[in-house]
Amino acid sequence: MRNVERTRFPTTVLLMVLALLGTGCAALGDDPKDPFGAFASALTSGDANKAAEHTTDPAAADEAISDMFTYLGESAEVRVSARDVDDDNGAGQLTMSWTLGEGRELEYQTSGRAVDTDDGWRLEWSPTLLHDNLAAGTHFQYSDDRNLLTPVVDRGGADLMTWQTVGVITLRRADLPEGSAALAPVLAAIDPAITDASIRTAATQQQGDTIAVATLRERDLDRVRTRLESIKGVTVEEQGKLLTADRALKSPVFAGVDEAWNDRVSQGAGWSVSIVDTDGNPVDQLTSVAAQPTDPLQLTLDRRLQLLAQQAVAAQSKPAVFVAMSTSTGGLLAVAQNGAADRDGAIALSGLYPPGSTFKTITTAAALSSGTATPDTVLPCPGRATIEGRTIPNEDDFDLGKVPLSTAFARSCNTTMAALSNRLGPDALPAAAQQLGIGVDFVVPGIVTVTGAVPSADSPALRVENGIGQGSVTASPFGMAVAEASLGHGSMVLPSLIVGEQTTADKTPEPLDPRVVGQLRAMMRQTVTSGTASALGDIGGLGGKTGTAEYGDNGDAHGWFPASPVTSPSHPSSSGAAARSRPSKSPATSSERQTTVRPALPFAEIPIAMLGGDALVASPAYDYRRSCDEDTDLDAARQVRLPGRGPRPRAPVGRTRTARSGPRRPLDR
Repeated sequence: MRNVERTRFPTTVLLMVLALLGTGCAALGDDPKDPFGAFASALTSGDANKAAEHTTDPAAADEAISDMFTYLGESAEVRVSARDVDDDNGAGQLTMSWTLGEGRELEYQTSGRAVDTDDGWRLEWSPTLLHDNLAAGTHFQYSDDRNLLTPVVDRGGADLMTWQTVGVITLRRADLPEGSAALAPVLAAIDPAITDASIRTAATQQQGDTIAVATLRERDLDRVRTRLESIKGVTVEEQGKLLTADRALKSPVFAGVDEAWNDRVSQGAGWSVSIVDTDGNPVDQLTSVAAQPTDPLQLTLDRRLQLLAQQAVAAQSKPAVFVAMSTSTGGLLAVAQNGAADRDGAIALSGLYPPGSTFKTITTAAALSSGTATPDTVLPCPGRATIEGRTIPNEDDFDLGKVPLSTAFARSCNTTMAALSNRLGPDALPAAAQQLGIGVDFVVPGIVTVTGAVPSADSPALRVENGIGQGSVTASPFGMAVAEASLGHGSMVLPSLIVGEQTTADKTPEPLDPRVVGQLRAMMRQTVTSGTASALGDIGGLGGKTGTAEYGDNGDAHGWFPASPVTSPSHPSSSGAAARSRPSKSPATSSERQTTVRPALPFAEIPIAMLGGDALVASPAYDYRRSCDEDTDLDAARQVRLPGRGPRPRAPVGRTRTARSGPRRPLDR
């Protein structure tokens, strides 16, 4: 018996399993509603392959469903539900509810039929399962209808950046090195930096069968198009791109404008969904929402000043930067830096360096605010002084004897300021710096900025060094411009770049006492009339503070000149600060006057301008050994004419609509 039971037991189990499996298969295929529900569920989850398995032609269905999701975009989501399925003939309907982006909804119904096959009930495949008007050889197409011709303009409405047609030049890797040798001289006519060697270097840094070599503006492309087409392996693909309206317009702030511009044109964008043929021609438009008028993206920059600033810094071999900011609004009016500075990043906005004697404005503000001294307080200014074990010299050890604080400030007396800072509390300098914006973290829409750092000085020796802008104190050109603009404004300004976008700050310090502000302005004016910037004394209303600071192994220094109008604080105005490399001084102008300052040292001209009441100051940094912090050998300012606007670029045609497509990404940025 046991042998019989032993042989029958697995047979019984096997029969039971087969019976259960048979029951399961029958359950899956007995109801025509099943494939409708399964197909709807798979589409809702975005699984093209799984949805296709519930059709009579999985291969064709998988391809069509995959194309549907591809051409409607990565952000497309669909909710599918089945209804009204007839148990007798298998006919039923599907409701497709698409979400194609925020506020972009599309809903429609399709029809289909379930058929009983050897594998159970399946949906009879037809493209009409996805849309009643979809047929073989057609596909869905989603389009963003953006006004890509929306410009980026300056504060006066002049174009800064526009959407333009560009040519992307690529070279097939298989055609190296002959292709690079032939391509280099053609492109060098546009950009001398492109050489055979640079193309081959780019090839080692890129992957794939093609090498991206250059992107040319349309005008440049037209000059060399015929020659490019004759080179084996070279491809020219025309795309749309947001570019500066003038190739001479360059600024580190433009890097962040692209995203803000894209947000602007997206806000009012229209959109549409169509069924198109293989050539992209519309067969049926399913829905369309018209684009709304898009206002230009306006920046606080001044185009003419930006061009002048870039022209000035570009002529320098050492890193040089320019920052100008409105004292009335905090708007950035110009931010420029040269190629040597570009190698270190956006140093005009976030490069940190010892501010040197320009920081004496902060030290003096702290002393005046605490009552430690007044402008008339007589203080010693020896040529050299040892304070808290730190020997502090003046430039060339000049000795003024005992002089008022105002004179020591104007003549940039290191020994006076070092002794004065030693009488201040450990937090006096950080507090005064924050009142003028240094050490405050600003979130400025469109750019990333750093103002600087003024740590608490917990030792007398550190207070001495910090008081003359050395030690642990650092500032960026942007930060010094904020400080100067805040002094001109009377309280800390909120710097900005995009008109209408609000800047936030992590601190809101109490403003300086108006009496202190007035005293500082008077001393800065004295610096120009009879101090270290006296060569610019003929520029009415100008106040500033020259400065250099050693860095690294103390063999190098960088020069600063922050300045602003000081006699008419109620007028809209601006201030500027510059830094980097070895020192320079150069100051600014009076109302409704455009000037250029040429230092007596062999430097290029430095533009300084007053436009519509805005005092704009440039100060590239230069390379020479001796400190010129206390040097007053500057030529007098002389008038120059500001350049007018350049020609407006020709707008590309047919670039206002972008479509989501399969292997190619939309050119909508």
